[in-house]
Amino acid sequence: MIMPSIIESNYAFIAGVDEAGRGPLAGPVVAAAVMFADKNLPIGIRDSKQLTAIKREQLAEQIQLTATSYAIAVVQVADIDQLNILQASLLAMRQAVLQLTPTPQQVFIDGNQCPTGLPCSAQTVVHGDALMPLIGAASILAKVTRDRLMIELDARYPGYGFAQHKGYPTAAHLAALKRLGACPEHRRSFRPVREVIAQLPPAVLNI
Repeated sequence: MIMPSIIESNYAFIAGVDEAGRGPLAGPVVAAAVMFADKNLPIGIRDSKQLTAIKREQLAEQIQLTATSYAIAVVQVADIDQLNILQASLLAMRQAVLQLTPTPQQVFIDGNQCPTGLPCSAQTVVHGDALMPLIGAASILAKVTRDRLMIELDARYPGYGFAQHKGYPTAAHLAALKRLGACPEHRRSFRPVREVIAQLPPAVLNI
């Protein structure tokens, strides 16, 4: 399959879309949509997972300064547990696209699942965050935003190490979960969290 190229597109307003936070046991899922009217994206954009935290922060600032439009959507844990993580991720992506001004004519979405209800044509691109800089830009904004939120949650719910592992199921996180029980930001629909809740009373923490 030949990957779509922004350079070859006839559209003036094209958006890249990606999400961050499908795998963690805690915290929200975040999606970003970013649109450039020209082809001059900041140099160095790639899959956010391939960049250091410092480089992501630097690029996120450049993206926000130079993009025609960008939007970030956050879907919280209660909705993740109600909808499931896939549907919550698609919801976040749709919300991000709907916030763009002007409305994009085409969106390219990382992965193989496309949200419904978009205001324009859309195409999924597997590994798009690594293959298309426009999607990579969205992945950077989503990752930086979510990391900042998890650092805030670390201060709110100390002891779990959210600032370090960002809610992913590391050994340290699983050990803290078993020791402290689940806090309100843990996803009850995820098996490791359910198993802890079944064995231990929830931690008594300030909300």
